[in-house]
Amino acid sequence: MQFGIFSVSDITTDPTTGRAPSEAERIKAILAIAQKAEEVGLDVFALGEHHNPPFFSSSPTTTLAHIAARTSRLRLSTATTLITTNDPVKIAEDYAMLQHLADGRVDLMMGRGNTGPVYPWFGQDIRNGIELAIENYALLRRLWDEDVVDWQGKFRTPLQGFTSTPRPLDGVAPFVWHGSIRSPEIAEQAAYYGDGFFHNHIFWPKGHTQRMVEFYRRRFEHYGHGSADQAIVGLGGQVFMRRNSQDAVTEFRPYFDNAPVYGHGPSLEDFTRETPLTVGSPQQVIERTLGFRDYVGDYQRQLFLVDHAGLPLKTVLEQLDLLGEEVVPVLRREFAALKPAHVPDAPTHESLVAARGAHDSTVHAPADDVTGQVTGQVHEEVGA
Repeated sequence: MQFGIFSVSDITTDPTTGRAPSEAERIKAILAIAQKAEEVGLDVFALGEHHNPPFFSSSPTTTLAHIAARTSRLRLSTATTLITTNDPVKIAEDYAMLQHLADGRVDLMMGRGNTGPVYPWFGQDIRNGIELAIENYALLRRLWDEDVVDWQGKFRTPLQGFTSTPRPLDGVAPFVWHGSIRSPEIAEQAAYYGDGFFHNHIFWPKGHTQRMVEFYRRRFEHYGHGSADQAIVGLGGQVFMRRNSQDAVTEFRPYFDNAPVYGHGPSLEDFTRETPLTVGSPQQVIERTLGFRDYVGDYQRQLFLVDHAGLPLKTVLEQLDLLGEEVVPVLRREFAALKPAHVPDAPTHESLVAARGAHDSTVHAPADDVTGQVTGQVHEEVGA
């Protein structure tokens, strides 16, 4: 099972000091957080995508490429890649390039995001959100899986004889998770392609999460990718820890009470009771996280949100120490002991290459250097 952290890249005022970090400080902090994640033995660092204040991560590929150069083992992912408003051609190119730079330590989490105005900012209509997600992802898959693509859809200009470059590393595209909190259509899409399904799991009660994951599992089996319990599931979660649980509650309360996402609403006690947010000791985090399996079954990836709500960098790094030293080693052992042999691990580049066979993905296809299109007999020979 993979364990890691994800960041939504918020720039939030620390309610205990009244100070907000600058964009430069927050960007530098995220680099330190990612490096610390590898240092303490976590598997995954995931970064969201936003195009508006108070978030900084408008170009996650740039940030993740820099982190790739500073790490050697950490798997790099997005916490959301906006499949609705990004051009799938650009996604195909950017993440194949990142895959090469990171030696395969890359996967993606596709989603529609939670900021409605992003649609018109990029020339789209939010009312087409689900249709955009389905059509754009269908094109992305073809751009990665086929060397030469002809395409005509509803939402973008047609493609004729188009080759996306660079080609995926070893001829194997990055593994894709489809992230959704509330849309069964996205769970259906993940199941159709045999991709992973990631439930954010930070706002909703366990009954909602259970229904979404069960639906995805049933549809995964329906499409012939394996039994329902072999479907690839990831969960989010929020934690704040101190060795003494009451210290954790006292320290985190002002951050919770003033957080833009869930502040000024339910009490900390109500929220921790009704959602997966865990504020307490490492042992409480262990017990709560192990309990997720009771309602979603065996799953492959657990990511924690630890750097939100204005928490200072020093505090976030202390959280990572606790995760790496006291929480994750126990979770690894306990989850491994519970997992049946037929339930797969989370896919990696290495496992996908082993399953499909690596090949040189470089394409040497003569084309018109003005249009970029392969024409005539050559077009036919390269499989258009």
